Amino acid sequence: MTEDDAREAVIQAARGMSASGLSFGTSGNVSARVAGGMVITPTGVPYLDLNLARITFVSADGTLRPGELKPSSEWHFHLGIYNARPDVHAIVHTHSEFATGLACTGQGIPAFHYMVAVAGGRDIRCAPYATFGTDELAAFAVDALKDRFACLLGNHGVIACADNTSAALALAWEVEHLARQYGHAKAAGQINFLSDEEMDRVLEKFKSYGQQV
Repeated sequence: MTEDDAREAVIQAARGMSASGLSFGTSGNVSARVAGGMVITPTGVPYLDLNLARITFVSADGTLRPGELKPSSEWHFHLGIYNARPDVHAIVHTHSEFATGLACTGQGIPAFHYMVAVAGGRDIRCAPYATFGTDELAAFAVDALKDRFACLLGNHGVIACADNTSAALALAWEVEHLARQYGHAKAAGQINFLSDEEMDRVLEKFKSYGQQV
């Protein structure tokens, strides 16, 4: 994928995120790995106003290109994740309703449903709160994503990672759906949580789930 291809993929994912209601206004952000660093949505620009020139490049060491728009205020955790996870090539960050509401309690999503394994583990962790746009938040995010492809951010939102922006956006939607279901289950009464052994079986089955190419 060329850098321009990555910029276009970021634009489409950002617009899809906004149009679907996963994030409102200019909240949330999207990035994609490219040679030498990443491209990411700029701060404070409505997604419908984006074009290739308005997507921002950030190098692997955090250097910005002169003349480009300021990147999303959350570029620190995007870059931290890419530097820690060579298997991740796209990141979607949302402030989706149910998942963010759950994150405001400091709770992650436990094994209440087998589809929790879609994020790569037995649960979906919630990172501790830290001020947005800080290296501290980036470190918390990287830690919460260890052996996972999604996490909640305490009092903040959701991070979803994947091989491409479309897959990352789909995972963000799955996390939001799971958070909503978990909220309903909690309200209904005692939850029958799945065991570690069962979640391990599900994780193994997920390795061959769907169309393998």
